[in-house]
This record gives sequence, structure tokens and C-alpha cells, in this order.
Amino acid sequence: LAKKKCLPCEGGVDPIDITKATNMMGQLDAGWELQDEGKKIFKEFKAKNHYEITSIINLIIWISHKEDHHPEITFGYNTARVTYFTYAINGLSENDFICAAKIDQALKL
Repeated sequence: LAKKKCLPCEGGVDPIDITKATNMMGQLDAGWELQDEGKKIFKEFKAKNHYEITSIINLIIWISHKEDHHPEITFGYNTARVTYFTYAINGLSENDFICAAKIDQALKL
């Protein structure tokens, strides 16, 4: 998944069903979870301090910008929660998993 590129999604396609989403979760690193009956995926990140968590958030923003597929991000002093969901189809698309995989890969460096 990390080698793929997100494709524009303007709607008109069905979201990934929960069975396929569960299977695709196996292609991601540990920590990603399904949410809202399989309509979203999220992962919580923890760092030593505010500087480190904002560095992780900036990396996620950069990846999302390059893929033109943007998550919801909430954060505090040393934690962040990243949620992917494709608004145009009100559910999950392959783009959500591609971005999650790219984040996992980047954080291994």
C-alpha cells in the first residue's frame, strides 16, 4: 500500500465494506483501529513531548498533502489521534489505507 498513490475520489463509488476493511487492516502496522462500524480508521500516537508530537503531526500533514487526502488530527501535549475517512463516499476508500501505510513507513525511518 505504501508504494501506491492516492486517486481522486469525488464520490459515485461505494465505500469499502467492513469485511474488506478488516482484511486491509492486516496490511497496516499495529495500532490502527476501525471506528464507526468500519467507516473510519484511526491511530493514536504518543511522543516524549510537545515538540516531538508536533514533528510527527507535520510529517503526517506533509504525507497527506502529497497524496491530496487529508485526515482529521486532534492532539494534546504529547499525543495525537489521526483519523482517516473519505468524506466524498461517507466511508473508507483505498486512499485511507494508502495514507496510513505511508505514515507507518515514514515513522520507521
